[in-house]
Amino acid sequence: MILSLVSSSLRPIGARAALRITQLCLITAALPACSNLAPPANESSIWTQQSQQLAKLTNWQLRGRVNVRYDNESQTPRIQWQHKNRAYQVRLWGTFNAGNTLIRGEPGSVTLDQGNEHLTASSPEELVLQQLGYNLPISFLEFWIKGLPAPDSQAKLVFNDLNQLTEFKQAGWVVVLSDLRDYDGLALPRRVDVRRSEDETRLRFFGLSWTLQEDRERPFD
Repeated sequence: MILSLVSSSLRPIGARAALRITQLCLITAALPACSNLAPPANESSIWTQQSQQLAKLTNWQLRGRVNVRYDNESQTPRIQWQHKNRAYQVRLWGTFNAGNTLIRGEPGSVTLDQGNEHLTASSPEELVLQQLGYNLPISFLEFWIKGLPAPDSQAKLVFNDLNQLTEFKQAGWVVVLSDLRDYDGLALPRRVDVRRSEDETRLRFFGLSWTLQEDRERPFD
């Protein structure tokens, strides 16, 4: 989903705008790099317990940035992603709110709004196919962003000395997790790199700040 719209929705920032990023960080509360960081995650329990905890995490919000690279193009919008059970809302925007794009979805339906443009599809994969002409497992990002392989598909897992999952391979993609942070005993990544070895397609989520919510019935803000 994210891959299908960033290139067309955001223009590369100019040199003058690039020089102002530090200033913007001081005045823009949405930038997680300027906020207090969660502490580093401690040694994890056995993977079956970790994966069960992550699977139960269905009500969350993250803020950060995502660098998208494909077809020799690269864009780095800000991202706000709210997820409640299987429904989600993703907002992408650039410097000075350029290219503001809103995606809303749930199983069986997804919509994309950008300015006067409104697109609908039955799945994010279908929308990507419409926009780019090829298939991508975009629905897997719901799990990958948390550091959890998608269910019902085999994955090869790599752990570090603290028994933290730091890398896995699934469906032809490599997912690398780094700078794991502790959120009430749950380790969540501050950076997630997703790449496909057969081409130059890559998504790099970084500066992630997580908010975990208990009220699963609360509507989207």
